[in-house]
Amino acid sequence: MRRYNHFTTGFAAILMIICATGCSDPGTSNKQTTPPTVVSAAPPSAAAGACPNTMVTVTFSKAMNPATINSTTITLSGPALAPVAGVVSYDVNSKTATFSPSASLALNTLYTATVTTGAEDTFGNALATNFVWTFTTGNTSCLAGPPTVVSVAPPNGTVGVCPNTVAVATFSEAMNPSTISTTTFTLAGPAAASVTGQVVYDAPDYVATFTPASNLALNTTYTATITTGAQDLMGTALAVNATWSFTTATAACQTSQVALGSAATFDVLAATTVTNTGPTVITGGNLGLSPGSAVTGFPPGMLTLPAVMQVTDPAAAQGQLDLTTAYIYTAGLPGGMSLPGEMSGLTFAPGLYKTSSAVKLSAGNVTLDAQGNVNAVFIFQVGSTLTTIGSTQVVLAGGAQAKNVFWQVSSSATLGTNSIFQGTIMALQSITLDTGATLNGRALARNAEVALDSNPITAP
Repeated sequence: MRRYNHFTTGFAAILMIICATGCSDPGTSNKQTTPPTVVSAAPPSAAAGACPNTMVTVTFSKAMNPATINSTTITLSGPALAPVAGVVSYDVNSKTATFSPSASLALNTLYTATVTTGAEDTFGNALATNFVWTFTTGNTSCLAGPPTVVSVAPPNGTVGVCPNTVAVATFSEAMNPSTISTTTFTLAGPAAASVTGQVVYDAPDYVATFTPASNLALNTTYTATITTGAQDLMGTALAVNATWSFTTATAACQTSQVALGSAATFDVLAATTVTNTGPTVITGGNLGLSPGSAVTGFPPGMLTLPAVMQVTDPAAAQGQLDLTTAYIYTAGLPGGMSLPGEMSGLTFAPGLYKTSSAVKLSAGNVTLDAQGNVNAVFIFQVGSTLTTIGSTQVVLAGGAQAKNVFWQVSSSATLGTNSIFQGTIMALQSITLDTGATLNGRALARNAEVALDSNPITAP
């Protein structure tokens, strides 16, 4: 019979312990070995008209080793690849690196930014390949004066906000992530009592979100404040504190009406283009486009008066700012019930529903039942695409109203041929209405196009 000495058995035991604590967790192992990526960059790739006093920022998918984020791994160059002098900093909380040029960039000039494979995450994994993008500065200087807060949620003076709310602020320009924190973004209740929470800064969208650690009290007024400690990338602070207040509901509720701000004046709002084929009719709201300028297919498409087309103008630009605020506010609402990937044949009561995956309506109708409450709100947080197949319907029942239905879509939305859809779609990317699809609501696309084809679109 084979015998094992104490060293052998002890060594085997150690191996078992190691395997039990590390080998059995494939999620942790994958996280340790997966290379980091750049998830967003500013100015955006191929952007034109960037301000000459801009700074270059990149946000990573994972926490990075600060020692590897420097002027060697993040560079900026001009014509003929001439290097631009500057300083690189890294904000651990937002996983965002900033390249600050030593002087303003030249006007009307193409620049190339690079993040090299020398940048490593905290596990020692490097980027798989260099991340390279370009942008062009504008013909004139811009961004004069201090930064401001241009849009907030919940809006100032709002009453009846559900206690699971978050507070959101959108800035006029890119901010220094290290200056956006619980010190500069606060929430207070009666007698200025501080609310404990977490602040996250979304660098690409210039948006900060304060998420309370627990639900707020009912029937209570809260004041949100962003102090002059908040600074833009050039070190310029807000000129004065930005403050706004809202009051929570008097009774327990699951979710509040989503305040769209000026975005609510649009039936269709896109970022890059709006295209149309056939006799689309838009009624009750405007058509907006910003920052793009190409709208095609009108006519034969038409807007029913007093609706107007607002293209690359201040109204459309503000609409996109308010859409961004509403989108991030909706996406950040905590809690919620599970949202199935297939909605066909299901009935939903009022409330907040969420999934990290795609959602389809492919084999029938889905019913939203307000159960007799005409003010009932339905919010759907969709983690990927939203797709309805031809001739399917979103059916409103029990007093439900399209104006109280919101779909926050983390990718793109497509409404199938001759389908009928209800509510406001807020998509990160594009929205497509196939031939004859009916929308009783709004098609609001943050970063891409809205494509139409012989669609009746009516404001909710």
